[in-house]
Amino acid sequence: MNLKNKYEYKTLTVKCSCGKSFITKSTIKKPILTIEICSECHPFYTKKQKIIDTEKRVDNFNKKFKINK
Repeated sequence: MNLKNKYEYKTLTVKCSCGKSFITKSTIKKPILTIEICSECHPFYTKKQKIIDTEKRVDNFNKKFKINK
């Protein structure tokens, strides 16, 4: 079996929702891959905590136990 003809390994542009983009190689057929989070905006790498609280559960917890930020 000839794998060279079965899988095309070509360049791929990866774009993040934060605006960062980089080029890599993959067998994906689309030329652009859009992702939601990358190493530039991920809280683990940026050391910044981002809390998304749509139901105000964190605020209610902080009020209940009187935690100040």
